[in-house]
Amino acid sequence: MSLEPKGSTCAFTESILRNYGFRTGLFTSPHLIDVRERFRLDGVDLSEEKFLCYFWWCYNRLKERANEEIPMPTYFRFLALLAFKIFAAEEVDAAILEVGLGGKFDATNAVQKPVVCGISSLGYDHMEILGDTLGKIAGEKAGIFKLGVPAFTVPQPDEAMRVLEDKASELDVNLEVVQPLTARQLSGQKLGLDGEHQYLNARLAVSLASTWLQKIGKLEVPSLTQMNILPEPFIKGLATASLQGRAQVVPDEFIESRTPGDLVFYLDGAHSPESMEVCAKWFSLAVKGDNQSESSEHLVNGSTGSSHDQSSGEENCQQILLFNCMSVRDPNLLLPHLRNTCAKYGVHFKKALFVPNMSVYHKVGTATDLPKNDPQVDLSWQFTLQKVWESLVQNEREGEEDKGKDVERRGNSEVFTSLPMAIKWLRDSVHESSSATRFQVLVTGSLHLVGDVLRLVRK
Repeated sequence: MSLEPKGSTCAFTESILRNYGFRTGLFTSPHLIDVRERFRLDGVDLSEEKFLCYFWWCYNRLKERANEEIPMPTYFRFLALLAFKIFAAEEVDAAILEVGLGGKFDATNAVQKPVVCGISSLGYDHMEILGDTLGKIAGEKAGIFKLGVPAFTVPQPDEAMRVLEDKASELDVNLEVVQPLTARQLSGQKLGLDGEHQYLNARLAVSLASTWLQKIGKLEVPSLTQMNILPEPFIKGLATASLQGRAQVVPDEFIESRTPGDLVFYLDGAHSPESMEVCAKWFSLAVKGDNQSESSEHLVNGSTGSSHDQSSGEENCQQILLFNCMSVRDPNLLLPHLRNTCAKYGVHFKKALFVPNMSVYHKVGTATDLPKNDPQVDLSWQFTLQKVWESLVQNEREGEEDKGKDVERRGNSEVFTSLPMAIKWLRDSVHESSSATRFQVLVTGSLHLVGDVLRLVRK
């Protein structure tokens, strides 16, 4: 089946089909740490031995036939071809393909007759390639529709929905719009991926999986309108789905601190205005929930001590932003969405840190060795991001002063020449702080940045 991104919907769909006992292949992008993450067999990243075997099989055959007229395929096209080879050789029952970029001209569109197609929430992403309006973007995404192949989507802005419906009509595609799952349908189980928006992604996955199960698996699956509670394999699949770098909470495993959780990273690869709002809401609710549970635990343990120790969990926590995004993104859209949404939930960043990415993504391989600090690194983009942030802070400060409020005037942001230096600053800050302070760091703006952080904070 072909799915225009989002990776979380793909992960949910794969997990459901696997819990029905089918052999699954999942192709997603980008990878965060190791290229093998893009190819999952039965929910597990492809082994290094198999990856090398299939990689060289594809590479050597393509190289033999490549010439000036037909050169070697580009990076993503090569990986898509590799996925097709892997899934065919491994004889998977179901291949779930996340579209790379757009739809119409994407490498995954080589599949001419998928069982079912899905389009998740559309937003202003990759505008430099896909177009500067939601209508144009929707037109590109609808390129995955195939003649007579059923398709599902989620509620979209009117402009985008009109385009999707027109394209579906042209190709005799039965396009169905789904609504979010309810807690009742999940029988009280939590989704494996955190965040309110995942109930919509999960519902899209349920429709995709149901269609495949009925058409290929030859199983009778009652329609959602006929059932109050999902069948057990659906619930288990949705509850156990996993995907790195999306609404992921990871404590720093290397820091030598007094208590676990002194430094916690909240990672989400959001990089569009819409996903930035979703990320900000998830982070705000997550830290508030974590701080309240920490505070409750403190009271249950009957801990006593200084008045500082007895203050609420939230007062002892500092929220820090660690951010970078590609220069094709517009920080004047991303950062205000992030800051304003967090503020709406009562979360205010003590400091924002801006760093360059460290990963090199134009090479296939395992990025085990991070590059050394480069004193010549170009930080002009990071200073641009900092300027946008400081402007937001200044505007907010002036607004508060106009209301006669006292405003803290400490430095609100910093640019670091490398990510390891920013991580070191965070660890040093933990050691220098009072014993009751917890640092909660939101890492967002780029999945590449999220992958780099995971390498540095997990054992």
